Amino acid sequence: MLINTSDNNSDLVELVAASGIIIKHIIDPSEEVKLAAVKQNGNVIKFIENPSEAVQIEAVRCKGCAIKYISNPSEAVQLAAVSDNGYAIEYINEASEEVKLAAVIRNGSAIRYITNPSEAVQLAAVKQDYDSLQYIKQAFESVQLAAVSQDGNAIFYIDEAVESVRLAAVSQKGIAITYIYDASEAVQLAAVGENGFAITYIKDASEAVQLAAVNNIGIAIEFIKNPSEVVQLAAVKKDYRAITHIKNPSVAVLLAAVKSS
Repeated sequence: MLINTSDNNSDLVELVAASGIIIKHIIDPSEEVKLAAVKQNGNVIKFIENPSEAVQIEAVRCKGCAIKYISNPSEAVQLAAVSDNGYAIEYINEASEEVKLAAVIRNGSAIRYITNPSEAVQLAAVKQDYDSLQYIKQAFESVQLAAVSQDGNAIFYIDEAVESVRLAAVSQKGIAITYIYDASEAVQLAAVGENGFAITYIKDASEAVQLAAVNNIGIAIEFIKNPSEVVQLAAVKKDYRAITHIKNPSVAVLLAAVKSS
């Protein structure tokens, strides 16, 4: 069924405002009708021949990914699209830096559709969503730091992280050390300083690291094999309940536990 524009324009506007898809049945719709249709359903722009920039903008404001139905969209249209949905950048060829930034500010993981993103774009992406780091190849160190500073576990996405990034990661979340192989003592100390239970993921921890762990959480001694008396004393002084995790405590350790209870 085709609807002729000889019908009352205001009625047609009301009609497409209720259901935009009806525009595909309207012969030569007015600009007002087109605008009303795409405001209701952005995707119906695919049924409009040579839509004006105004109609294109309203369409992508309604549904960002409707840009895939637009040939050679202007930068204004592109910006409107990614501002609604960052993933719309998937359908934009040769996007400007401004458009890329707008896309990842809206949805950080939209960076997966951007080839060789600049440092600024990478930073904007991880600041919006640290998990977007997984989609960035060769992330700048500043970007890695921004990601792990939000959540230390983001280091999981980094191969061969440098010391500064490792330190930032465990300082934010001690147990992130589980994703770090051959962690230096400095990294180990930072990890247990943030969360004593991070000692669980450290093999052959030095006495200094063990002390830092129990000074943070006394009962973390449960996860230390054969702790020295020095470590035992530190643990029970921090939390007398640590005594329950110590085998054959000395008299000195027992006394310290009693005094701290």
